[in-house]
Amino acid sequence: MSNDPLSPKANAVLTHILKNELATNRLREGDIAEVTLLEKQLPRAVFFDLGKFGTGIVYGGELANARDILKSLNPGDRLPAKVLNLDGETGYAELSLAEAGKQRLWTQVMDAQETGEITTMKATGVNSGGVVGTVFDLKAFLPVSQLSNEHYPKSVETDRQKSAEELKKLIGSELSVKIINANPRTNKLIVSERETLNANVKELLAQYQVGQTVDGVVSGLADFGIFVRFTDNPQIEGLVHISEIDHRIIDSPKDVAKLGEAVKVKIIDIREGRVFLSMKALKADPWEHALEHFAVGQEVQGRVYKFNPFGATIDLEFGIQGMIHISEFGGADEMRKQLVHGEAYAFIVETIKPEERRLHLKLKR
Repeated sequence: MSNDPLSPKANAVLTHILKNELATNRLREGDIAEVTLLEKQLPRAVFFDLGKFGTGIVYGGELANARDILKSLNPGDRLPAKVLNLDGETGYAELSLAEAGKQRLWTQVMDAQETGEITTMKATGVNSGGVVGTVFDLKAFLPVSQLSNEHYPKSVETDRQKSAEELKKLIGSELSVKIINANPRTNKLIVSERETLNANVKELLAQYQVGQTVDGVVSGLADFGIFVRFTDNPQIEGLVHISEIDHRIIDSPKDVAKLGEAVKVKIIDIREGRVFLSMKALKADPWEHALEHFAVGQEVQGRVYKFNPFGATIDLEFGIQGMIHISEFGGADEMRKQLVHGEAYAFIVETIKPEERRLHLKLKR
């Protein structure tokens, strides 16, 4: 017969209670604890009462970090502190007030992300990728891609340095943002201005459908396309990618559009609160009738539109573009000696493949 007066079941229950008791009575490094200010011995150290866990100390670099917090504290005041070291060199538990405050701020950030709360970011600087600022007194980053249409640097080329210069206008302003990525371990806090507008824009976009033609005004030009603001709903702004401007190659959208110009566009996609547009979808495709106008061996007149690493793009009649290969000249320098950008020359059609949208030329010697 066992000497243990408790049954196996009772033993299990007691073990569980003891484990819980130990867990609640144990202070670990990294924990946030409520502490009471005992004494300020500035500028050397400040002591805090940890209750049954003894006395804690803030000193050295942590004392410097907590300077602003300590200014308004008096003996008896309670506040949170983070346990850095239970057995420090001083014999006291080493604490951090700044880290506890920072952890509390991260809790606010995580709550805001979970609820989708719209908060404020104070813009303090910019870099080539976006805007730097503070949210809940924590460093935050707003990528260019997450800016609202109003603040997106549309009027400059996508040269990162030029974009950064344009973004400097936002420094000092307060932007309404949503938190889209928060990681306290890596101190990563990413916010979006565009997400704060999505609900309203999505509601407005519900009035439109893919394939619909709408009237708009050119509201921005970038090297990757044209921004168009809807005439009947100015809050909606869509993008005509450079590949959707025309059936021919476009070197720069600025060659074919001007700010404020009225345009007609076709909606080709609506997703995630964004609308994608096309101008070329409203134009007849010249390649469908290319064989009616051009034939192999035919002499044609063409104007040099653009040089590229492989040769030159030539504007022909009927909205068709041809290509002359650099091998026709033996090299780029020789090609530029014989062809001048914007000038017209006589060419011979060497090959034509409408299904591949290709027409190769030779310079008539």
